[in-house]
Amino acid sequence: MQKFAAWQEKPQPPGVKPPWSERISDKIGAQHRIAGCSITANYLNKFIMSRILAAITLWLSVILTILVTIACSVPIIVAGIIKLLLPVPPVWRAVSAFCNFMMYCWCEGLAILLHLNPWLKWDVQGLEKLNKKNWYLLICNHHSWADIVVLCVLFRKHIPMNKYFLKQQLAWVPFIGLACWALDMPFMKRYSRSYLIRHPERRGKDVETTRRSCEKFRAHPTTIVNFVEGSRFTEEKRQQTRSPYQNLLPPKAAGIAMALNVLGEQFDKLLNVTLCYPENDRTPFYDMLSGRLTRIVVRVDLMPVNTELHGDYVNDKNFKRRFQLWLNTLWKEKDEQIAKIKSSYKNAGQ
Repeated sequence: MQKFAAWQEKPQPPGVKPPWSERISDKIGAQHRIAGCSITANYLNKFIMSRILAAITLWLSVILTILVTIACSVPIIVAGIIKLLLPVPPVWRAVSAFCNFMMYCWCEGLAILLHLNPWLKWDVQGLEKLNKKNWYLLICNHHSWADIVVLCVLFRKHIPMNKYFLKQQLAWVPFIGLACWALDMPFMKRYSRSYLIRHPERRGKDVETTRRSCEKFRAHPTTIVNFVEGSRFTEEKRQQTRSPYQNLLPPKAAGIAMALNVLGEQFDKLLNVTLCYPENDRTPFYDMLSGRLTRIVVRVDLMPVNTELHGDYVNDKNFKRRFQLWLNTLWKEKDEQIAKIKSSYKNAGQ
């Protein structure tokens, strides 16, 4: 007990100050506690302010995007009705030119909204040698709703206005659906394999839709955009489709094969575009609207449209296999490219 008591701190008599070393250590400890509380309070204040700012930015972005979309969609819809009522080639050409101009205005409005984000940085390669007087077939991976905004903003001054292959459900979206109809964008119906087995007459409907739409694009330079995965990439979809890729869903070849078959030699080049959001991979569209999107990486590969890519995808089984092999190889390279981009930015941030 005496040895144990020797280790205990001896109480100071009343009126006697502790040694100077103990007083200094007590002061330093108090200062550290005050500094720690101050740092924690500052961090909490910054965190709360960033959340409030993000919420305000989100609502402003949504409101401004809706206003820009309505302002540009209404004239396009009116012009589309005029084109429907007056099916005369000169009227069609004039109306189509006007609709493309209004879509360009929509892209400019989106570009202004993106430039309001001071933290957003672009990493783009491959825009050289593009021409607004050429016909292009653009294929791209599909990660988020932000992809369409990025493609419109990035390419608006480099190539003809983009015409997208769209899901049938988008036709019912207010303003956007009718505007896309007036712009002659093809709406594609996606059928499951089990549905097609029960309704074989539905086979080839998308092919015919693609054919009719592509015929309209012969008159003036056009960029046809196809997200060949058919859906936005998620880890759940990757597992459901048993995708052999880490960052992509399996590509669907029918749409671009038909576009190449219909327009044939009219396509000057194939644009193989790779999109990546290395610092906002989970929710890039939400981060874009809330001002948190920090980096957009785009790689553009300008490829020739070889004669080997032209053929009857529906009836020629040998051509179908060759085309699918070509596209799968392209997709494997794209998957590796996305992995390298993510890895490079991850290592740079460490």
